[in-house]
Amino acid sequence: MNVNDARFWKGTLYCLLAALVWASIAPASRACFEAGMSPTSVGFWRIAMASVCFLIHAVVRREFKPSLRDAAVIMFFGAVSVSLFVITIQISIQKSGGAMAIILLFTAPAWVALFSRLFFKEQLTGSRLFAMAIAMLGTALVCAAGSSLGTGEFSWLGIFCGLASGFFYGLQFPFFVWWKDKYSTATLFGLSFSAAAIVMSGFAGPLPLENVKGMSALLILGILSSYLAYFLYGLSLRLISQVQAAILGNLEPVAATLLSWWLWDENFSFIGWVGCALVIGSVLLLTVKR
Repeated sequence: MNVNDARFWKGTLYCLLAALVWASIAPASRACFEAGMSPTSVGFWRIAMASVCFLIHAVVRREFKPSLRDAAVIMFFGAVSVSLFVITIQISIQKSGGAMAIILLFTAPAWVALFSRLFFKEQLTGSRLFAMAIAMLGTALVCAAGSSLGTGEFSWLGIFCGLASGFFYGLQFPFFVWWKDKYSTATLFGLSFSAAAIVMSGFAGPLPLENVKGMSALLILGILSSYLAYFLYGLSLRLISQVQAAILGNLEPVAATLLSWWLWDENFSFIGWVGCALVIGSVLLLTVKR
């Protein structure tokens, strides 16, 4: 195995591990809602915990040395894009169900491909375009299914927030790639997440300290699905391309859907399951082609 192949498979492993950990977002968020927390409050505590972890990580490893100008730019990005991403995904989970929200999030590969082409002149091969087309078709079918809550309800707000979360999530790929050679993963996410937490602090509600299930779910969101998963994702982007990382990350909605079905009895209609299968197919297509 040559060096390039080793880098690809190592980056792929990091990305897939991050996707599996991210799959806990939907069921953990629903547990927090059940504990009486609002979507915005859950989003604040999630990102605040992660920012503290990243900042401690960067300081302990002596990686935290940003210039004031660069820190201001990174924090501005976090204050806008990261905060909107966290808020929209939490609202979508509440309104349309965890499985639905996570799959809508994965309109991100299309945005990543566009941003990569515009900002980095990254080539879009025929196989990549085909894989993304399959993913987008699957997403459209999932939207047509309405929700995964099993109640027959259709929430335009949930769908809009799910699609918006995909856009803001997609922005994080080119932004990270732009800065990754200058600053560590922990520094980048520590600064951007802390800025998002400051912006979202006005939405903060009390911690569910007396609710063991809710507090445990919140710790999973903040430490595992935000700190650990984003750290792995950052490592993957140093080894594979943005588009590869975005499409490989489609494993997340598969795992999230299964977890939501198992823990919360969420389900799709037939057309929704077809959409899920197409999303999975786009992941397999990219991996086999590579």
